[in-house]
Amino acid sequence: MIKSFCIKTNNKNILNYLVGSFKRNTPSNFYLSKHKFKIYNNVIIHYTGNDVTLFYNYISSLIQHAILKFYEDKILYNFINYDYFYFTDTEKDTIFDISKQLLKENESIYNSRLNILYHLCHNYVSSNKSMILDGFVNFRLREYSIILNELVVEAASTFTIKKEYDEFIELLKSYVNETPSTAKEVHLIYFSDDSLLLDENKNIIKIDKNIASAKYLSDITFSSNDYCLNTLLNILPKRIYIHLLNDNKNNEFLDTLCAIFGKRIIICLDCNICNFYKTNDILKKNN
Repeated sequence: MIKSFCIKTNNKNILNYLVGSFKRNTPSNFYLSKHKFKIYNNVIIHYTGNDVTLFYNYISSLIQHAILKFYEDKILYNFINYDYFYFTDTEKDTIFDISKQLLKENESIYNSRLNILYHLCHNYVSSNKSMILDGFVNFRLREYSIILNELVVEAASTFTIKKEYDEFIELLKSYVNETPSTAKEVHLIYFSDDSLLLDENKNIIKIDKNIASAKYLSDITFSSNDYCLNTLLNILPKRIYIHLLNDNKNNEFLDTLCAIFGKRIIICLDCNICNFYKTNDILKKNN
C-alpha cells in the first residue's frame, strides 16, 4: 500500500524548509519527490508502510511547523494592521513584540494554539490528498486565528495602557519641574499595602481621600496609594525620603514616584524612622 500527500507552494523558503525537514527527520518507508506543474511547485511525500496513523501524524506535524515558522508572524501583523491601522509603524511593531512576549509567557495559550493548529492540519490531511498551503492558511485556520487575534487584542490593550501611563507621567514630570516647591522635605513610610507621610518635623501629613478635591489623580490607577501621590504633588517637596519597611524596591507605586520626582527621591532602608515603624508594623501584625 502506498499513501501520498502533496503540499503545493511557490514560496522557495517554504519549499527548502519542507525538503530540509524531511531530510533531517525521515522515518522508515517515507520518500519525497518534487514536481513543478502548471501553477505550483509540489512537494509530495510517499509512504509505503502500513501505519496510516504514523503517516497522517508526520504530515500534520510537518505542515504545522511550516505554518508556525512562515505564517504565524504574518497572521499577527495582519490583525494588527487591520484592527489598529491608526497606530504608527513603530507602534505596530511594539504591539507585535508584546504579542510574541505574551505568547511566550502564557504556557496555556502557547500550548493551546499548538494543539489546535495540529488538529486542524491533521483533520485536513486525513481527508484530502493535497493541500495548497496558502489557501489552507487563509481559509481553514479559523480556530487558530481566533487565538492569535485575542493575543493581539490583549497586546494592543497592554500597549495603550503603557502609552497612556507614559504620557501621564510626562505631564506630571513637567508639572513637578515647573512648579515651585512648598516644602523642604517629606518622609514617606511605605508599608506593604499603605503609606504614611511625615513632614520635616516628623508630624503626620493628612492624606486627603476626597476624590472631588483631587487635582492630579488620573483614570490610570497606579496602586492603592494614588491619594498619597496626589498629596505629594500638591506639596511638591524638594526631597522625598522613602522609608521601605519590607526592602521591596520593585514596586509599581515606587516606580511611579521615581519616574515623576526623579532625583528628589531618596530611598532609605535603615534609620530611626525605619526602625520605629518596622517595630510598630510587627506589633500591629501580631495583635
